Amino acid sequence: MLLAARHFVSRPVPSEPVRQPRPIPRVLSIAGSDSGGGAGIQADLKAFAASGVHGMTAVTAITAQNTVGVTAVHQVPPETIIAQVRAVSCDIGIDAVKIGMLGTVATVEAVANALDELPDRTPVVLDPVMVAESGAELLAPPARAALIELLLPRATVVTPNVAEARALLSVPRSVARGGDDRDVAALARAVRELGPKFVVVTGGHRERAIDVFFDGGAVVELGGERYPDGAGHGSGCTHSAVLAARLAWGDSPLTAARRAKRLASKAVRDGLAELGSGAGPVDVLGIARRRPAVRQNPQCQ
Repeated sequence: MLLAARHFVSRPVPSEPVRQPRPIPRVLSIAGSDSGGGAGIQADLKAFAASGVHGMTAVTAITAQNTVGVTAVHQVPPETIIAQVRAVSCDIGIDAVKIGMLGTVATVEAVANALDELPDRTPVVLDPVMVAESGAELLAPPARAALIELLLPRATVVTPNVAEARALLSVPRSVARGGDDRDVAALARAVRELGPKFVVVTGGHRERAIDVFFDGGAVVELGGERYPDGAGHGSGCTHSAVLAARLAWGDSPLTAARRAKRLASKAVRDGLAELGSGAGPVDVLGIARRRPAVRQNPQCQ
């Protein structure tokens, strides 16, 4: 007896979905150059690399600078600043912007015009750099007014230290240098009234190394340790650059501020205090940890 042939229909085995690699975020630093490599665009590029993003620059000023001080400043022409932003925007693209040293009214206006050409939702982190670690003034008083009028309302996050927050608000120095918690919270609230969506008053120059985050609702304190034996040149640049990088990765502003605080503090702790005779640069890349040990020659008895 013959059995009827059975026909089997082969069905394709479902395959695993192909996972595409996540695009690398692209972050632009609009800031000055530090010839000593500790702050400015040099610090920003190192912070971007440590955060896993592709860093780009639009240089606003060239400084002759080291760990001791700033001896010369050359402002980049406004049209060249705008050209730098356009060059990277039209080809590579920009997922977030960090703004640092500006210096003059013309530079502030150029940066404002450049931001107008970017997509509306591009996150902008503004670090209102006014005074270098050495004490040199980096933002002329007229430029301060232009920054308040033209850039603060465009900022997603602004990251002044206590002294910079006071300067933005023209608060007299009757407010203590460190300020108690209520003073700093009040400063954060008042700075937000100037237009930025979020404010982080950094605590690097306070007696307690606490950042204050304010989003229009509750004030959030971001605690951290102080490292008096570390090196802090470029800590503010590093903090704001990491914050911009984390926003480019998609973090919320509060999460980005927490991560920026943590990484900047670690960079100060590991700072390269041995470099130069002034405030040494922070070490966000862990250079010191990767330094090979010096082989000691055995001593003959």
